[in-house]
Amino acid sequence: MSWISLSEYLVFIAVLTAVVRPLGSYLAKVFAYESTFLDRLVAPVERIIIRLVGPAAQRPMKWREYFLAFVWFGVAGAVFVFLILKLQHLLPFYRLLGKDVLSTPMTGDLAANTAISFATTTTWQAYGGETTMSYFSQIVALASQNFLAGAAGLAVGIAFIRGITADGGGVLGNFWRDVTRAMLWVLLPLSIPGALILVWQGVPMNLHAYTAATTLQGAPQLIAQGPVAALEFIKNLGTNGGGFFNANGAHPYENPTALSNFVEMLAIVMLPAALCYTFGAMTGDRRHGWLLYWVMTLLFAVGLAGVHWAENAGNPALVRAAAPHTFAVGDTAWTGNTEGKEVRFGTSGTTLAVVATSNGATGSTAAAPDSLSPLGGGIAFFNMLLGEVTYGGLGTGLVSMILAAQLAVFIGALMIGRSPVYLGNQIGVAEMKLIALYMLIAGMVILPLTALAVMTAAGRAGLTTNSGPHGLTSIAFAYTSSFANNGQSFGGLSANSAFYNYTTSVAMLAGRFLLALPALALAGTFAERQRRGITSGSLPTDTGLFAGLLIATILLVAGLNFLPLLCLGPVAEHMLLWR
Repeated sequence: MSWISLSEYLVFIAVLTAVVRPLGSYLAKVFAYESTFLDRLVAPVERIIIRLVGPAAQRPMKWREYFLAFVWFGVAGAVFVFLILKLQHLLPFYRLLGKDVLSTPMTGDLAANTAISFATTTTWQAYGGETTMSYFSQIVALASQNFLAGAAGLAVGIAFIRGITADGGGVLGNFWRDVTRAMLWVLLPLSIPGALILVWQGVPMNLHAYTAATTLQGAPQLIAQGPVAALEFIKNLGTNGGGFFNANGAHPYENPTALSNFVEMLAIVMLPAALCYTFGAMTGDRRHGWLLYWVMTLLFAVGLAGVHWAENAGNPALVRAAAPHTFAVGDTAWTGNTEGKEVRFGTSGTTLAVVATSNGATGSTAAAPDSLSPLGGGIAFFNMLLGEVTYGGLGTGLVSMILAAQLAVFIGALMIGRSPVYLGNQIGVAEMKLIALYMLIAGMVILPLTALAVMTAAGRAGLTTNSGPHGLTSIAFAYTSSFANNGQSFGGLSANSAFYNYTTSVAMLAGRFLLALPALALAGTFAERQRRGITSGSLPTDTGLFAGLLIATILLVAGLNFLPLLCLGPVAEHMLLWR
């Protein structure tokens, strides 16, 4: 590993670590309804919204009511997006681009898939943005859901924390107030300066018609543009990921410079990482909050090292064929797996994007996932199979990590004869059933859907360029990405068919709502009871030993669920390539 690459990784982790405490402390104040510097500006707007929502925004909610509000909010968002997409030819800015530009028909199954995708923060794209969406659809439908769905995910994460910190009563807060505060105090204040930074770096923000140009070879070219900056930063900050253009974060209008790449990757992980400190502040155990953050960061660093090594190891098939496979980035020669990489960012920028997006539930790809080496793509695949524990989605990542910590407490306590108590909450049979259900849902969704696609002609029809282990990985990666509400995919899978539009929709809905059900039920169970004090009989959760137990638990759960799938896919492909 070169010093340039190592320096970029270390600087990224250092900057992320530096923002965790101030941002996490700010989030704790926002959702504890303490005063902040933005109150005078946004509190009047909050009062108007709460008044419009009505009595539902005034009363405290227990977990069932909170969960139902979360579901209905998602359903309403999906219906809203679906209607705009189906009617976009009647709405503003459609004629500005014209039918010859918006050439991909928005069929019913594609519109439904896209609507569910953006309402669940998955932003799975079976379409090309510049050939399918009008400016009105991009901003009013898609960008608005990036804000709203991201705020809803953050609200659920905060409600889960409240359940752990509650001392009887069963109240998790109010969903409508939490979403409003997430929007006004968090997402909007961060997105506006973030979008301006991207405009400074060269991301377009206009309503111009596409520009007709002629290439140096004399061929006609149509250069798409539009209000890209308005969508770009919030798609990363809200852990959404859907690109304004089909090339997503590899498009020079979405991600023009190494600095914009760094800022966008930081936007993906900073709120999920900061929530670790928020959790520590709200529970009164900051040491445990920092432990969760460092466990996440260690897993993140291991992923960086693994992908960097895999993508720089070279392609033995090209070596055996004596084919040229090197290029220069400035004064640096890249001799690794160069196909499908973003040459503007080099090895380190591309690796950082692969690991940040696969860990952060944000499919804002800056390279072609399908072109990664078997192990490079396998690590990205495995990151999602871990269950969003490494930063993860906005709110959902912390929930997954806390549930893994509770499972680790239960296992560790039983092994040494201690009481299974997590931050003053007794973990009994009922709680373990909910934790086990949460851990098993991914396998119960991803594996059957993958098997269905492999066994049916409609599923196999999507494999237009690959078969064998890589084809299996392509299919399983698609359902894993959908379930993890991530959204990135292997380009070798043609996913715009009725089969994949409907089946990936099932995975997206399960990853969003089916996981939230046991999580909020568990939070409600804790909130109903009085918290116990932490005694000498409790397993310590702020030590290096517990960090090791937590990492082992995370890897064990993922391995038991998905090790055969990984062996048949990326591992088998790697062995065939290096045979």
